[in-house]
Amino acid sequence: MTGPRLPDGFAVQVDRRVRVLGEGSALLGGSPTRLLRLAPAAQTMLSSGRLEVHDAQSAQLARTLLDATVAHPRPASGPSHRDVTVVIPVRDNAIGLNRLVRSLRGMRVIVVDDGSSPPVEVADFAGPHCDIRLLRHDASRGPAAARNTGLAACDTDFVAFLDSDVVPRRGWLEALLGHFCDPAVALVAPRIVGLREPGNLVARYEAVRSSLDLGLREAPIVPYGTVSYAPSAAIICRRSTLQQVGGFDESLSSGEDVDLCWRFIEAEARLRYEPIALVGHDHRTKLRDWLVRKAFYGSSAAPLAIRHPGKTAPLVLSGWTMLVWVLLAMGSSVGLVASTVVAAITGRKIAKALDTVDTEPREVAAVAAQGLWSAALQLASAICRHYWPVALVAAILFRRCRQVVLVAAVVDGVVDWVGRNGNADDDGKRVGLLGYLLLKRLDDLAYGYGLWRGVLRERHLGALKPQIRT
Repeated sequence: MTGPRLPDGFAVQVDRRVRVLGEGSALLGGSPTRLLRLAPAAQTMLSSGRLEVHDAQSAQLARTLLDATVAHPRPASGPSHRDVTVVIPVRDNAIGLNRLVRSLRGMRVIVVDDGSSPPVEVADFAGPHCDIRLLRHDASRGPAAARNTGLAACDTDFVAFLDSDVVPRRGWLEALLGHFCDPAVALVAPRIVGLREPGNLVARYEAVRSSLDLGLREAPIVPYGTVSYAPSAAIICRRSTLQQVGGFDESLSSGEDVDLCWRFIEAEARLRYEPIALVGHDHRTKLRDWLVRKAFYGSSAAPLAIRHPGKTAPLVLSGWTMLVWVLLAMGSSVGLVASTVVAAITGRKIAKALDTVDTEPREVAAVAAQGLWSAALQLASAICRHYWPVALVAAILFRRCRQVVLVAAVVDGVVDWVGRNGNADDDGKRVGLLGYLLLKRLDDLAYGYGLWRGVLRERHLGALKPQIRT
């Protein structure tokens, strides 16, 4: 993939998790993982792990590193807040709307009232310090339509979409706008965190594992990557590119943000996730409302699978690594021997792929082990989340399946607990292991219920189809 030239002064930094192989002749990493071989000139320019654009050659290398997802942008500056219009879709949330508008001092704001009762009035805003324009749908048409109505009324280069239940924190806009120095970037998303101090177990769980919180690490937004979409609760888009792809799909009741991200990518635009920028969100913390929302998220998978075949796959892994774990799950001595043989074959295939790079055996072993562990975590998560109805039936009927499901549930929950508790800002937001395991399983059950319900409604199995690669 190629793109417009990056400007002089734009810099990129190699991700610290990327492995440098062969004394700098290749980079292994990214999301999804890939091997990038470097020419001698590129090795020289990238000797320190950082590259600043100053001519056509360095600009091309910087673009290659970004598109390979092995490096992150370090732009020098960005557009002004005067180049941004904030669009707020709202329905029956006057308190949240007022709270959000008060935080947008000096901004140009378009409020789209999507059939609120009573209707939103400009007089409802107590002494706003921003330029507010109010538009209205007489009857609710959904958040996607409300955003499109706001988009049509914008004339600035950039449009920020903020839901009425969020509040941006100081510095959020500047941190996001810098990424638009890259003319190929069409969307940038902040990290969404809890707006309030958590007051119960569900709130503490949401503080560390909200579906809207994409984590602590910056990332490109790409299908199959660590960040595969951005929630539309808070995003900034380049208006011209957003109009070119047709805005939000109003026929989707959920998942319209995922669909938009993937249509941007299909149009060869770049998308970024910037966790330095923080936006607070008023999470649902009542158990019933929380479960309903999780099921709602799951219901979007089937419609998205129809529009974007393959991108909603619950599993994306090689057939060899999958075979290793399937054989090991058999629990017999034959299965153990067979899985060992297949693991050795997998290691040999990896070594062959790296044979043009000067690598040591321990580096090959580390890459193979990482691939097997990643596949194990994917399988455990899919068993508990996407395929739990099938797993439940198999566990009831077969003792060995019962053991596999139990191990998957524990491993998936514990690994996720260890990783996600690191997202907590302080110890007061951390969740104990047992409470976390309980809510993680409820989270997965609700999401899986919504997913299967959507599959049956759409009569399309794409959201359940794994992607097995050779």
